[in-house]
Amino acid sequence: MRKRFLYHRLIKYLDHKNALVITGMRQVGKTTLMKQIFDEVPFPKLWFDFDNPLDMLHFENIDYDAIYANLLKESDIKEERLFVFIDEIQNLPEITKIIKYLIDNYKVKFIVTGSSNYYLKNLFPESLSGRKFLFILPTMSFKEYLFFKDKRKEEDIGTEEDIDKVLNEYSLFEFKKYENDYADYMEYGGFPEVVTTSDIKTKKEVLRNIFASFFEKDIRLLSDIKDIRELRDLILLLVPRTGNMLDITKLSSETGINRVKLYDYLEFLQGVFFIKLNPKFNASIDRSVAGGKKVYFSDNGLLNVIGRVNDGQLFENTVANQLSLYGELSFYNKRNSAEIDFILNKEIAFEVKSKASEKDLIRLENICNRIGINKNYLISLNYAKTERTIFPMFF
Repeated sequence: MRKRFLYHRLIKYLDHKNALVITGMRQVGKTTLMKQIFDEVPFPKLWFDFDNPLDMLHFENIDYDAIYANLLKESDIKEERLFVFIDEIQNLPEITKIIKYLIDNYKVKFIVTGSSNYYLKNLFPESLSGRKFLFILPTMSFKEYLFFKDKRKEEDIGTEEDIDKVLNEYSLFEFKKYENDYADYMEYGGFPEVVTTSDIKTKKEVLRNIFASFFEKDIRLLSDIKDIRELRDLILLLVPRTGNMLDITKLSSETGINRVKLYDYLEFLQGVFFIKLNPKFNASIDRSVAGGKKVYFSDNGLLNVIGRVNDGQLFENTVANQLSLYGELSFYNKRNSAEIDFILNKEIAFEVKSKASEKDLIRLENICNRIGINKNYLISLNYAKTERTIFPMFF
């Protein structure tokens, strides 16, 4: 079975004392990824699925030493280090205290999954500070898409660790080679089951099921939201705003939801990886400021199941998800007169165009010079040859 790129990062930390926590949206492949790591590590090792109440029983003793003693019996351990894998850890919040104790006293290595960053923020308190590494598994990048479709070899494409490695020139031949694949990726997104399904009707059905499970599981289990229809209506209103700054006052008026609750809903949607909210970049201070955030959906396929946006919005949403793999994104906007679509890690500016031109590049350079950004690139959907144009099918 093919491995997600995150797998290669995770196995580097198997010898470290810290727990490895894998989170992300439902059905992005967290359990499959952890099973692949399980197959990699030596015995003794144990697997628990906290969707199964019987598996949770192993950790419901108030005597943590007794818990460890029982784990020893199951694993037949002698002097070796014990590896413990737990799927869906959010179902037993008190597990964090046990993890801390067993790490500190018995050097147990934990590898766990949790379905929501929103919930995990509360699940992992300061007591686990310095004892965990948190990894987010997103839907597939386009490079992973090509790998899983047998279009490129893993050794030829690397991983999403360094943006500078992908900012290279490519020929028209290479561009045309993946043009149709990128159109498919923009339309149906990067959920693993969707990518590996060839039938279009089945792809759409899988995406509808993913959206339904979000309401059936994430909302009901991970939040105290009582009026699910309110949240549904908010999501529907966010679709046409994809790639645009949110006007909270206007959104509140249209939805009938007060501003405080609206902010809570947006925080929840971002916390469960459903949307991304990119902040505005302020050049005068070394931080991104709150307010006027741009909204993007975390997967194009999911976005297209909920509603429809224009081609420009769909392309920008795809690029937002691709660039976010390399760090933190913000955008620049000065009174709607000068704008840069994305600024990565406060260092590199990107402007997204259907077809880039030298005029676009000059405009981008002028804005970057004013705000102190030294690196800038155009991202073009259609083939164009300028000094610094890159194409989204190569990162």
